[in-house]
Amino acid sequence: MVLIPKLFSTLKNYDRRQCAMDIAAGVVVGVVAIPLALAFAIASGVSPEKGLYTAIVAGFLISALGGSRVQIGGPTGAFVVIVYGIVTHYGLDGLTMCTIMAGCILIVMGFARMGSVIKFIPYPVITGFTSGIAVIIFSSQVKDFFGLKMGSVPAEFIAKWGSYFSSIGTLSPDALALSLFALLILLLLPKITHKVPAPIVALLAATMAAYWLKLPIETIGSRFGQLPQGLPSFSWPHWSWNRVPDLIRPATTVALLAGIESLLSAVVADGMIGGRHRASMELIAQGVANIASPLFGGIPATGAIARTATNIKSGGRTPIAGITHALVLTLVLVFLGKWVTLIPLCALASILVIVAYHMSEWRSFASILKSSRSDVVVLLTTFFLTVLVDLTVAVEVGMVLAAFLFMRRMAELTHVDSITRELKENGETNPEHDIDPSQGIPKGIEVYEINGPFFFGAASKLGESLAYIEKPPKVFILRMRHVPTMDATGLHALEDFYSRCKRQGTTLILSEIHHNPFALLKKADKIETFGKKNLKPNFQDALKYAKEILAG
Repeated sequence: MVLIPKLFSTLKNYDRRQCAMDIAAGVVVGVVAIPLALAFAIASGVSPEKGLYTAIVAGFLISALGGSRVQIGGPTGAFVVIVYGIVTHYGLDGLTMCTIMAGCILIVMGFARMGSVIKFIPYPVITGFTSGIAVIIFSSQVKDFFGLKMGSVPAEFIAKWGSYFSSIGTLSPDALALSLFALLILLLLPKITHKVPAPIVALLAATMAAYWLKLPIETIGSRFGQLPQGLPSFSWPHWSWNRVPDLIRPATTVALLAGIESLLSAVVADGMIGGRHRASMELIAQGVANIASPLFGGIPATGAIARTATNIKSGGRTPIAGITHALVLTLVLVFLGKWVTLIPLCALASILVIVAYHMSEWRSFASILKSSRSDVVVLLTTFFLTVLVDLTVAVEVGMVLAAFLFMRRMAELTHVDSITRELKENGETNPEHDIDPSQGIPKGIEVYEINGPFFFGAASKLGESLAYIEKPPKVFILRMRHVPTMDATGLHALEDFYSRCKRQGTTLILSEIHHNPFALLKKADKIETFGKKNLKPNFQDALKYAKEILAG
């Protein structure tokens, strides 16, 4: 896969008309990104300007260096849970280190061409932790949405809701009314028109209402003070090598989350524009962006599906649109920073409630609940671990559980069947087994067949097959024409089976071995162990040789 940013490819035949469309789309996306960047930063437990810094720095680099034509990068809802947890446990310095480490992991993944590996993460795992994140985001906004007057909110899910219920008497009618007003705009405006971004309209309307009516509600300014105006400044982090081992797990989670979400967003974008992204280059761009973002006061970033879709619908077709979106946010930060402090926190909470709803993927969640039992187990396990324990644990356990259940399903598909018994019972030709009874299988010869991949999950079935034979045969023919692949455990089981046959005085003949299993036998120097004369290319040769052994 080519490691060249899409920006260089798209500028070869770039014209003035597309430039105008990209700039217009960039302005729209930049406006849409303002409330989201602020809301995600606050929900993550950091100051609001860090969301804007992230959207500016990471958004610029993801567009300039990425492998997608239309990807828009910045802070996203998926990171809210993990960033909040890192800040709580390790502080802002820990978050900075963790983000830089995640960036390095992403770059290594990109150069290792691991862009296509991400697709092997099971869909129930992705849906489980995405829905779990949505529940946590919604839970984190209850305080501001209802204007509850309470201290710090507990991090644990159950304790958090217990705290909310105990503080329900402090509810602010003004905050709740403004939250519902903003929520109404967010729900109704998209049904009327998509030309005007609903989040920015809701934010402006709620801010003006709170300002002119002088409502006694909490704003960005009252909680965080005056926002710094001007460009984000470079600051070298306080790096402690002693903390690196503790941060490896959360950094890996951030890297995987960034990789998964950015590539999912790129795939969605490809479907909308009929293009094809460069997965490995996208991972490298995400890595560079996540290294640079904390150096300028930002937080983790990735590709944002909603903003990318907005970019496409607005006419953006090259990375110039994403670069423009970063420049628009820069202008907002420099010239409109003092007005941002007037934004009510309840209005931002309403925006995040809508974000949580769209993230919940409840239709996909409900659909998986109707599928196989193993998928349901993986989905619910990942979901509840995300909500009640930790996202890192949820992804780890979900992946391991999905892998084990998949291996069990594969093992169930592999069978070791007796062909001899079927022929004796039916006495007729079976086209599936390709054996003519007229050839005759004399007494003393047993014919078995392995169907399916012969790996560690199914290896024990071969040894069990001998238990069904009352008397050890003189010759045992094992057909392997339906064994596409075999691993080391399968080879060991085959060796063990050969040794048992040898002890019982039975000659083992392996028939019709596929290329992959035969290559493993050859690479492991096991051809001589089984004996070249005991490896036959077809069943007719195997049966002929077996009859010769009986006659001799």
